[in-house]
Amino acid sequence: MSHREEWFDVVDHRDQVIDRQTRRVVHEQGLRHRAIHVLVFNQAGQVFLQKRAMTKDASPGLWDSSCSGHVDAGENYDTAAQRELLEELGVKASRELQRLTHLVASPETTQEFIRIYRLQHEGPFVLDPDEIETGDWITVEALNHQIAQTPTAFCPVFRHVWTTIGGLGPP
Repeated sequence: MSHREEWFDVVDHRDQVIDRQTRRVVHEQGLRHRAIHVLVFNQAGQVFLQKRAMTKDASPGLWDSSCSGHVDAGENYDTAAQRELLEELGVKASRELQRLTHLVASPETTQEFIRIYRLQHEGPFVLDPDEIETGDWITVEALNHQIAQTPTAFCPVFRHVWTTIGGLGPP
């Protein structure tokens, strides 16, 4: 994790910016803010999942979306998705990113408005060790089975994201 202080836009119930606060304040006070999740699929229809580093402050050691992160203050969702892909997976992608849906801030999203993206990519990836312990490809069917069998192995927000998009298979 970066040593710089992270600043987030605080948003209202319509996802309109109303303030700017540090990551710590936003999380401690449960303020609404923005995040992105990118689901990377390969040509075989498998999705790449990351296992979060044990040093993460939220959901350490749990399986999560291919790439996820906060939208920094003054940044838009698309730019954040591109930045996070580069930081976490070493992937440079812009036009290839497909917007899937947008989740409203709720207890299930830890008060994050989340834009969900899909990317077709075969890897290999350069995983950021500060963010990611490991990663692996998994079929949609196997993932749905594992979530049903051991839901606590997966980040709660990721389970909400995956359920919302209906466990999408290949395009």
